[in-house]
Amino acid sequence: MRSWYGFARSEGSRVRSVGLGWLAVPLVLIVAIPIADHYLPPDIHLAHLLVVAVAFAAAIAGPRLTALVSLLAVAAIVIAGVDRQTLTTEDVLVEIGALVLLSVLLVLFAIFRVRRNLELVRVRQVSDATQGVVLRPLPKRAGPVSIASAYQAFDEDSKIGGDLYAVTRTGDSTRLVIGDVRGKGLASISDTAAMLGAFRALAHRQLPLPELASYLEGAVRWDARENAGSQTDVGERFVTALLADIPDDEPVVRLISCGHPAPLLLHDAAATSLEVPDPAPPLGLGWLSGNSYVPATFPFRRDDRLVLFTDGVTEARDRSGAFYPLAERVTAWTDDAPADLVKAITEDLLAYAAAPLKDDMALIAVQRDEPAAAALSGDAVAERPA
Repeated sequence: MRSWYGFARSEGSRVRSVGLGWLAVPLVLIVAIPIADHYLPPDIHLAHLLVVAVAFAAAIAGPRLTALVSLLAVAAIVIAGVDRQTLTTEDVLVEIGALVLLSVLLVLFAIFRVRRNLELVRVRQVSDATQGVVLRPLPKRAGPVSIASAYQAFDEDSKIGGDLYAVTRTGDSTRLVIGDVRGKGLASISDTAAMLGAFRALAHRQLPLPELASYLEGAVRWDARENAGSQTDVGERFVTALLADIPDDEPVVRLISCGHPAPLLLHDAAATSLEVPDPAPPLGLGWLSGNSYVPATFPFRRDDRLVLFTDGVTEARDRSGAFYPLAERVTAWTDDAPADLVKAITEDLLAYAAAPLKDDMALIAVQRDEPAAAALSGDAVAERPA
């Protein structure tokens, strides 16, 4: 019962999607072909073309409508045979038998297609739910800052790829991470999940930013060792990341860069790249520098905006091969609120690129809305969908 109920729902949805106008096509053929046969010379016979009506119905409708059109087509070929007094001839009997056989096969095909579509819908629902858990929507506000984000995966059918971001609250600050797992698209989701899981588990522990980075380094290296395939070198799995800490009571932002592009600070209609003086290697490769993480402190005052991004933004190319000049273009929107700023950058980026983006893309805009001295430490709990 459930499967046939699913058939009915899917078929009704399919009828609505294709429109009644298209369903009229096989019906017109079923009526027109016997009428044309009546007026054509005896040596010209069009009834065999009724298979087109059945095939067309199978292509646009579900099994029930396909079966109905098939019955009407068989009735039409019988009527045409009676009208021309050829119903019992060998040619007409063969045409009727072939049409019946083809109709049965097309109805079975329609049933298979509906079942497959229902299965794909269920798989997509599970996939969307899973991806939503891995890459949770960022809150619109966390403590004294407003937040907006945009994400586009390399795989068109996926909502998550190798880029990642997350926001959380400590007792007196807002912490963000944005990162880029080696690789792109669906193949990098497991590494993305491991990195985000480690950040969410550790970020609430009130650790100093260097210790948080050190723990994340260890988590990434452990996951690489545990889940590396036989053909994958552990050293080939790493994550570029930028950790940001925005204190409630100080007009600053503290950054640790692990091989990640520097964010942009929008202040007084100008965009400044916040280059960390002592960047660390990507997470997973910390042994190259002895796990030394030195935070850099930059001014971040009321109404300032911070733009964090992955290289999928700045490495998008136009038709001439030029990279997207984010630092130049963003100055046109320095007064926009975070949501409007993210929307403007995303639309401009997609218009700039000569083709669909060749990499995952993540973008975050953060604005301090309150003076540091007036900010409250417990205004919001991040990681909750807005």
